[in-house]
Amino acid sequence: MASDLRPPEHQVAGHRASADKLGPLVDGEGLFYKPLQAGERGEHEAAFYAAFTAHPAVPPRVRGAFFPRFHGTRFLPAPASPGGAPYPHIVLDDLLAGLPSPCVADVKIGACTWPPRSPDPYVAKCLAKDRETTSALLGFRVSGVRVVDARGGAVWRPDRSELKGIDAAGVRRVLRRYVSTGGGDDLDCALAAAVYGGEGGVLAQLRELKAWFEEQTLYHFYSASILFGYDANAAAAAAPGGGSGGVRVKLVDFAHVDDGDGVIDHNFLGGLCSLIKFIGDIVAEVTEKASSDHS
Repeated sequence: MASDLRPPEHQVAGHRASADKLGPLVDGEGLFYKPLQAGERGEHEAAFYAAFTAHPAVPPRVRGAFFPRFHGTRFLPAPASPGGAPYPHIVLDDLLAGLPSPCVADVKIGACTWPPRSPDPYVAKCLAKDRETTSALLGFRVSGVRVVDARGGAVWRPDRSELKGIDAAGVRRVLRRYVSTGGGDDLDCALAAAVYGGEGGVLAQLRELKAWFEEQTLYHFYSASILFGYDANAAAAAAPGGGSGGVRVKLVDFAHVDDGDGVIDHNFLGGLCSLIKFIGDIVAEVTEKASSDHS
């Protein structure tokens, strides 16, 4: 199996695995291997997955629909690890498995991205990044995005530095580009109905997730992301009728989850509501345009 491990081709955020750097791997069999982060973060994330998977107060629907399935931890050969020794990895479902032409967006949720009791230098680092991106302003930021044009196969994947400097208008453009065909400034939002709208679309799934966050007081999710994924060809085929393009919406990155202590996670919930507003506006705009075109 080890010889089949490789960096995810469609990774849009986080460190990419290489000969001298640890990073996530996939095996082509539907599993995703995430190296434990340094210090306490990696152990904390593995412990969260183990506890969350078995927590009786987490609705099975929420666990199954919005969180990666946890398959334990495993030591893998890692030339980039200290001394080249096998390194522990969290084993999860590969959330993009089965999508021939995946379009991916990684959206980090929350105006505050550090958990309580963090060291002052770490707080300062996070605060600076939250202020120079849209996290502090909007309650979320787009960390990475990859869009495949179903017509020609061209891939749009902006650099992190490009995403880092965008404002609210830039976020709106990126979210529109994510569901547009073609490139450049031609943001036709042709796939918005299939990807964002409909019963199984991003908007409906985010609203279901929001309903849980309006009630759950088990956890506070700091610096966690929501991952969107859809197949460009499936969405293009579904677009004319506005049907579902097989959209996936998952939470990822749990190295900074904190106990909820019976309190609503307002930081995550606020960012989620903000993201829902941005995507809802795009769906409303596309729906209104479609209605006017047919009138």
